[in-house]
Amino acid sequence: MRLLCLDGQRRAGLSAASPGASGTALSFESWDGLRIAYRTWGEQSASVPVVLHHGFVADAETNWVATGLVERLLAAGRRVVAPDARGHGRSEKPHDPARYGESRMARDLATLVDVIGAEWIDLVGYSMGAIVALLYAASSSRVRRLAIGGVGAGVIECGGVDRRRVANDLIVTALASEDPIEIERMDPGARAYRRLADAVGADRQALIAQASAIHRDGVVLGRIGAPTLLLAGEEDPLAERPRVLVDALPDGRLRMLDGNHMSALGDPRFGESVVDFLAVQEE
Repeated sequence: MRLLCLDGQRRAGLSAASPGASGTALSFESWDGLRIAYRTWGEQSASVPVVLHHGFVADAETNWVATGLVERLLAAGRRVVAPDARGHGRSEKPHDPARYGESRMARDLATLVDVIGAEWIDLVGYSMGAIVALLYAASSSRVRRLAIGGVGAGVIECGGVDRRRVANDLIVTALASEDPIEIERMDPGARAYRRLADAVGADRQALIAQASAIHRDGVVLGRIGAPTLLLAGEEDPLAERPRVLVDALPDGRLRMLDGNHMSALGDPRFGESVVDFLAVQEE
């Protein structure tokens, strides 16, 4: 028996750039005045840029640079753009839950696409970023190809990231705790998010605000016109029964990987699959 979830454009100015081996660091003012940081790699060209949206707690560096995906895309001749979501990385971090949620992040993404002046994008999202990517792709015709990871049947049954195996209230408790002994006794999934938050030096109050505003309203998957690749770790509790999601997409396909929610990004097949899937003939 299935376990169902019962949980209750304007173009903005650019900041000064700082080019280097880690890409060019920029920022823009989003639709509600929040400052969103992003980085670009590769030369401006007529080719379709690849936009990468990271997951909860992480940032562009953690999900995309450290895992080698940016390097793989650059080797394939692609231009890459990766934002830090509101509350994450170098973006602004208000502590009010009303400023958060994946639907607001999808509007940030829409602003970013305007800022970079792209007619089309190839879009990649993981976990929270997968929900952002799905919401954007369902509302925009500017996505040529879509690759998502770290999600499964929960997108349909919970309306967003699956909250059944790692409950939001446990994540909030782990992020809020100041007691190392208490943290060690917590649910392993929630504890993993806390450890990642500490490792990247995250603003835990901003993350609590996002966890309190997590998207629950579903995605109109039938509106997604882009061919979509779903990548899921065999041991990822947040990407269980991924075939349910793939079958609900108008043009979906599935690739299974080794690892759990945190480690599947490190499977070399993740980057290989994304690069191959996005390497379609330019029209």
